[in-house]
Amino acid sequence: MSSTAGEHPLSAEKRPLWLLGFVMSLMVGLLLYKAASLSIENDAGELFNNLARNTQKNIESRVKSYANLLRGTAGLFHANEHVSREQFHRYVSNLALQQTYPGVMNLNYSRELDETQRAPFEAAMQRAYPPGRDGYPAFAIHPPAPRAQYSVLVYIEPIASAPEKYGYDIAARPLIAETLAQSRDTGHISNSGAPVPMEGRPQLTGMAMRLPVYRYGMPLDTAEQKRAAHQGSVGIGYDLVTMMRSALADMPVRNVRLTLFDIGPQALGQADLPQQLPHDMRPIFDSTAAGMHAPWWLPGNSGRYLSSTMLIEHNGRVWQALFSVRKSDLYTRFDAFLPWLALLIGFSSSMLLYVLFHTLASSRRRAIQMATGMTEELRASQIRLQLSHQKLRRLAAHADQIKEEERKRIAREIHDDLGQNLLVLRIDADMLASRTQRRHPRLNARARSTLGQIDATIKSVRQIINDLRPTVLDLGVNAAVEWQVAQFRQRTGIDCEVSESHADICLSDQCATALFRILQESLSNISQHANASRVQVKLEKCRATVSMSISDNGVGAAIDGRNKLGSFGLVGIEERIKLLGGTFYIESSPGAGMRVHVSVPLGADATAFPYQEESRSNT
Repeated sequence: MSSTAGEHPLSAEKRPLWLLGFVMSLMVGLLLYKAASLSIENDAGELFNNLARNTQKNIESRVKSYANLLRGTAGLFHANEHVSREQFHRYVSNLALQQTYPGVMNLNYSRELDETQRAPFEAAMQRAYPPGRDGYPAFAIHPPAPRAQYSVLVYIEPIASAPEKYGYDIAARPLIAETLAQSRDTGHISNSGAPVPMEGRPQLTGMAMRLPVYRYGMPLDTAEQKRAAHQGSVGIGYDLVTMMRSALADMPVRNVRLTLFDIGPQALGQADLPQQLPHDMRPIFDSTAAGMHAPWWLPGNSGRYLSSTMLIEHNGRVWQALFSVRKSDLYTRFDAFLPWLALLIGFSSSMLLYVLFHTLASSRRRAIQMATGMTEELRASQIRLQLSHQKLRRLAAHADQIKEEERKRIAREIHDDLGQNLLVLRIDADMLASRTQRRHPRLNARARSTLGQIDATIKSVRQIINDLRPTVLDLGVNAAVEWQVAQFRQRTGIDCEVSESHADICLSDQCATALFRILQESLSNISQHANASRVQVKLEKCRATVSMSISDNGVGAAIDGRNKLGSFGLVGIEERIKLLGGTFYIESSPGAGMRVHVSVPLGADATAFPYQEESRSNT
């Protein structure tokens, strides 16, 4: 009876402790669940923003390609006094619009006329191009009402895309006539801004871009001169739906909704920030059929969606694009399971830690054993970490060696193959130029021009060879240092001098290459960051070591700059020197310049890995 009565207080004392452990573990699991959920949501938001930004760039590149297509078509008219319909047809056929420019429905040309020119021009077109020729219908200017100025569509390729627009006066609407006049006076591309109605094809969202065309050989310096030289305009008609859906098709995430608004040219002078649009504003494009009954602004205000608003420049106008997607469409199966896994791991880990703490508090012997085991495991982990660090360094050294060998091989192949071919080609071109100097002046001029291009190509090839691996390295480290300093002096204009203790220092190819790359990196840092006016490079040989120092009188830097995030230049120098068994240090302070000093043994070889024995001895 007495023993039974004594057990109850003990159980009552332990029960609150285990209940407290359960509650604490559950709280930790819930915190990890929340943290994992927020992390997944933030990653999904960043991914979606990057995808939306890539799609924005894709759309802008397509708009620029359309503008370049328009400028190329205008160049056809600028380069010829007259372009016939057959020439325009062949030009457009060779462009392969559907394959090369998705969304472009046609290229067209409109002729500028006044009221006195209308009737003669209409009669001339009817005589020159009877109905049915090249698939075109009968020519007639419409709408028929008389106007002071006309801008009549006379060429449309392919004509099957819009036969009803043949002979249509696009300047019949006052707003479009004003836009065309402004484009004529400035020479810039004009845009339709709003979708162009397509008769009989309501499923298309037609958009148009136009560029003025001026008469061949006339001056275009002032607005008056442009008006006098203006003969018409070339235009592009494209389907906005096709263009946008092809851009969305490149996104790896499906079910992305893109809503596009034209906010006009007034936003170009403002900050590059999206505008707050009214809810009753109608978009010019909505990628989802759900947009017929779901407001475009609803996804941005819902916690179940991610949205991103960006601006797209459209040749003088601005489109505001709203990308939205359900968060669940961005999550993988693992993402949906991860918060619950974090909850389980957090609860289990906390509970295990609590049990461990309770066990350690109740048993000193078990705690000592456990601490001993953890210490041994930590030492084993440290040894594995050191071995892994050594393997990583050896791998980096091997990769660097392969890179240098590959640069050397490529440079030699370019020199031996491409260089010799260019030299033979230059000799032939020079002989051709010499033999045609008197009898064939035009051929001689062409040969001289070709000779100049060959010389420029030879110069570019030499520069590429030097960028890969300067051939001067084959002459020794002294010649390589002097050449690099001369290149630096010529490129930057900074006074740079070289002092050498010995005229010819013999080093292994790896050691000479490492010193050359260190000099390259140091001079690059000086030109970019030091603001120095004088640089001094010393190359010295002392007994069994060779040392090199690069000093400048620039702004200097803090000694711990090599530990800055994203700074790999000084780290790369230090790793190269360690691979060769040398030493490296920096002397610098803000405002007092910087001095980089390296020294390596004369017989240094990166394949020996001198630090390896040191690491093993420490273990």
